[in-house]
This record gives sequence, structure tokens and C-alpha cells, in this order.
Amino acid sequence: MGQLAGRPGSTFRPGSMLPTFLPITVYRPMLVGLDKPLILQRLRTETQPYHRALEQNEFNRALAAGNITEAIAARFLAKLYGFLRPYEARLRQHAFSPAWQPERRQRAHLIEQDLPAAAHLPECADMPELRTWPQLLGALYVLEGSTLGGQVITRQLAKAGIPTRTYFTGSAEHTGPLWKSFCQLLAAEATPDNEAEIVQSAIQTFQKLHAWIELR
Repeated sequence: MGQLAGRPGSTFRPGSMLPTFLPITVYRPMLVGLDKPLILQRLRTETQPYHRALEQNEFNRALAAGNITEAIAARFLAKLYGFLRPYEARLRQHAFSPAWQPERRQRAHLIEQDLPAAAHLPECADMPELRTWPQLLGALYVLEGSTLGGQVITRQLAKAGIPTRTYFTGSAEHTGPLWKSFCQLLAAEATPDNEAEIVQSAIQTFQKLHAWIELR
């Protein structure tokens, strides 16, 4: 796809408002009390129905019920891998400044440590569009937010004796700072002209990911 249309090289400007919303992820809600940039408010409000729908997957239900199994965890990781592989391949086609820490936004390889046969898993063919900078920001909002419950999940899997935990451990104590950094960059990039496209891309990403996870 080549160079992003937009401003991928810019960084967070001092004085920009910090995000208040750590989104309802694939795993569980996390909220903190920070100031609210308009784009984070819009993303939280307008994507919430799609967040809620995505949360009702088999893996999340099993965690909530306390009956998670290694097979359920493996199925969920396989689905995530099939979505992350093409998503991350598209990210690598675009230019990012060092402020975005693009190498730390790549996580599919962690699933390869949990699922030795991951390289042979099917990949999602119906991916969200990632042609423009606002589209990429919307998709990043969803996938970056999906890491936030990882530490809680890791503890639940450990308690259940399930070894497939590398992906959920992720960046460990750096997960929160990485999310905060992303939200700062997102807030700096959002404008009245591109906010609608960012939000629509986030909605589409939730929808595509949900459809893929539920596909049997």
C-alpha cells in the first residue's frame, strides 16, 4: 500500500489532552480517570456496541465462568493469529516515526511461541481497509486496546494450569505505558476532518475481528 496518507511522522505535542478511556477490549474493561480528548470520547461512545458484541466470544465467556480450558485458549489464539498476521503485514507497509514504536506494535510472533503450528493456521481474508492514515489509526485503536487485559488473563490461565500465556503476557508492565503513548499520539493526529474516518475504521475493525473470531 506504500506511504500512509496523512501525518505518520508527527509526534505528541505538549499540552495535548491525555486519554481517559482504555477501551472495552476483547478481554475485559479497563478505565482510568484522565482528561478526555474528543477523539477518545467519540471512539469510546460510538464503538461501544461493537466492543460489547466482541466480548461475547467463547474465550471471554469461559474466563468469566471460571471454566477456561487449554483447548478454548488455543482456539482463541489461533483466531487472533489469523487476524494479526495480515493486519501486521499491512502495518509494515506504512512509514512510522520512532515515536510510534512500530516494532512493539507487532505481536503475532508471540502466538507462535504458544502455538507451535501457528504458521500453518488460516488467515482472515476479510480485513478492514488500511489505505489511509485515519483508517490505520482506527484499527490501531482496536488492536492496541485489546492488549490491556493481558496481565489479568495471564494470571487466570496460570491458575488454571494453562501454559499458552506468552501472547497475553505481551509487554508485561510496559503494556499500560504503550497504550498511553498510543493514545497521546492518536489525540495529536485527530482533526475535525479525519475523526469520522478514524471512528468508522475502528468500528469496521471490531466488526471484521468479531466476524473472524466467530467463523467456524
